Amino acid sequence: MTDDMTIDIDGEQYVLRRDGDGLQVGQRVDENVTWLDTVDGSLLPESARTALESGNTSDEALRTAVRGVVEAQVNRGG
Repeated sequence: MTDDMTIDIDGEQYVLRRDGDGLQVGQRVDENVTWLDTVDGSLLPESARTALESGNTSDEALRTAVRGVVEAQVNRGG
């Protein structure tokens, strides 16, 4: 994946970006993106990595992984 991908989850827009071997997850508000976290790509399930590589933002494994990043950010007080 060379370009940012946008994924809609629960009425919110999130942006996914490769960062070396990791995955950056950000939240889009209007035209701005707030980067929430970078996750080591090896921590993602194989099906989520495959969906990420193919650009399949409707894949449930990828959506679950993004929800997990968002939930962790909320639990940290972000």
